[in-house]
This record gives sequence, structure tokens and C-alpha cells, in this order.
Amino acid sequence: MKSLKSIRVLYGMITFVLLLVMQELLVWAARLIANLIPYQGIDPYDCFAGISIQQAIILIIALLIILVLGKQMNLNFYYQLGDKKRGIKYLTIFTAVFVVISILQHTYMTLTNQLPVYTFPLDGRNIIGTLGFNLLLTGPTEESLFRALPIILLINSFGNSIKIKGNVTLEVILASILFSFAHVRWSIIPLHFEADYYQLIYAFAMGTIQGIVYQKTKSILYPALMHSISNVLMVGGGYVFTALFS
Repeated sequence: MKSLKSIRVLYGMITFVLLLVMQELLVWAARLIANLIPYQGIDPYDCFAGISIQQAIILIIALLIILVLGKQMNLNFYYQLGDKKRGIKYLTIFTAVFVVISILQHTYMTLTNQLPVYTFPLDGRNIIGTLGFNLLLTGPTEESLFRALPIILLINSFGNSIKIKGNVTLEVILASILFSFAHVRWSIIPLHFEADYYQLIYAFAMGTIQGIVYQKTKSILYPALMHSISNVLMVGGGYVFTALFS
């Protein structure tokens, strides 16, 4: 029994490493492809088109991987409505709390002269482009790659969901670590590692919340909406406060 459990743990750790490599390679390949597409005509300041193409490529490939693994391994990645009552409740509470958080954070940034400095003009095209990207692509793409895919594959590798405390599971924590690592800028040649530790903590916390909601509702829909809404509120909040107080 202990031997089987040890093997399962080893499988889980191997899966974690393979997921990390796959996610990094996928992001790198999508960025490379996006750079080959001439989008400067519609986005001369490179503030939304390139990253939108990149995320669309990632989303398509992630969904293909999920489709193939779902059929080959008989896995349910919860691309369904799931528990609608619970999902709507979580989404409503999250949105209300995040509106308050966004207002408080941008108020603090205003008072301390730390509002964002943009490298592009805040005109209609750039505002619609960046908000549209955050609303339509960030949630579906990143929740597919960093939530649904790792959580279900880790559960399959471990043999079952492993509870840590309350609603928090080991697979959710590991998926959140992968999501946090995606926010690190690094290279091997030349050796370089750069991270905003506030951003890492934020990504880990949000990833854990969205992972819990994913498992509780048995649906990718609600964490994807939470992800997109939080991004729109933070980015849009920056635009509003900058326009009003800069």
C-alpha cells in the first residue's frame, strides 16, 4: 500500500514537471508565431494585438490537448455548466469584492502617485483593444492552460484529489504554483531570472481561489469569468483613475 502511494506521488511530481515544461514551451511557441504576424497596422503601439494572437494560439492548442486527453484517457475537464447555483453565487461575491479591491487599490495608487504610466495613448482603439483582450481571451485561455489541464491531470496521476485543508487541495496548490511561475521572466542563455514578488503572490492567491471554484462547481466557466472580470476591473480601473486624476 505504501509502495503504491509512493509511486502515485512520483507520478504526480513527474506530471507537475512535464506540465511546467509543456506550458513554458507552448507560451514560447505562441509568442514566436505571434511575432511573425504583421499586426502593426491595427495596433501600432503593440498593446493588444500581439498578445491577443498569442493567447488565441495558446487557447486553441490547450483545447486540442484537452480534447485529445479527454478522449484517450477518459478524463472530464469540466467544460460544462456544472453547479450553476453555486457558480453564480461565487461569481457574484467575487465580482463585488473585486470591485471594492480595485477601487481601494487605485485610490491608494492615486494618493501615492503610483498610477500606471502607459506606453500608448488612451484612445478608443487601444482602450477597446486591451479591455476586449482581457475580457474575451485571458480567462478562457489561462484557466484552460493553468487550471483545468493541470488540476485534472494531477488528480489522475495522484489517483485521487488530495485535500490539504478545507476546500484547498494539493492539485490546486500545484496548479497555482505553475500559474505563478508563468509570471516569471527567465532565460538560460544568458542566465536571467526576474520576478515581481507582489505579482507572484497575487497570481498564486487568485489561482488558488479560482482552482477551488473550479473544483467546487465542476465547471471551467466560473473561474474563467472570474479571471476575465478581475483583469478588466484592474486594467479598466487604471484607465479611469488615470483619466480622472493624472
